[in-house]
Amino acid sequence: MEQEGKYIYCIIATKQERNFGPIGIGGEEILTIGHEDLSMVVSNHPMTKFVVNRENMLAHEKVIEEVMKEFDSVLPVRFGTIASNADELRNLLDRRYREFKNLLRDMDHKIELGVKGIWKNMDVIFKEVVDENKAIKRTKEDIQNDKNKKNIQAKMEVGKMVEKDLEKKKEKEAERIVDVLRRTAFDYKLNKTISDGMFINAAFLVDKGRGKEFDNVMDDLSEKYKDRIKFMYAGPLPVFNFVNIVIYPERWEE
Repeated sequence: MEQEGKYIYCIIATKQERNFGPIGIGGEEILTIGHEDLSMVVSNHPMTKFVVNRENMLAHEKVIEEVMKEFDSVLPVRFGTIASNADELRNLLDRRYREFKNLLRDMDHKIELGVKGIWKNMDVIFKEVVDENKAIKRTKEDIQNDKNKKNIQAKMEVGKMVEKDLEKKKEKEAERIVDVLRRTAFDYKLNKTISDGMFINAAFLVDKGRGKEFDNVMDDLSEKYKDRIKFMYAGPLPVFNFVNIVIYPERWEE
């Protein structure tokens, strides 16, 4: 028979035992296990290799989002973390008590807001890249004037130059957007973009009391760049980009 462990979602500041219902991975009941005034939010899970898939990841996030509806400060724990039993969790809370208390204080009343920016017309962007770089423009003209049009090396060189300048353009435009949004945030983090068209993929740490202000700034940006940029705005979210507690790094497998 498989040993039953405790899957950990997040850490909250409470002495009370709680039951958030059967919303965990695999439909398991979500409970709390506490030590002094700290508690782990957990569900039962076999102590076997954890399955990393989209369904489990979404369930992990959903639980934390539900907990956020009742608690102003929630510390996400790394996806895929399983402890052996309740005593192990209590010992962990005791051993790292001060660390978790400090993080809860730092994240108190804060939320994460995600902002992605995608250029609407890449033809326009590529034209700007070419027009802004005389070397690219000149090389392209040389290729077009080549009657044989077989200068493969020159075409490859243009491709590399365009790619390099596109990255610079992404950084420049991302900086412009971040400069406006960071005035309403405590902190921000730039994440990797996933396509030529996406030039910003950022997370902002914002006080809950300034969430509406941040919304208004996003509305202004959307209106200002409505012909150029499609913004994807998400939140409030758990503070995954600013706190992601690792408890058992050796147990986590992809």
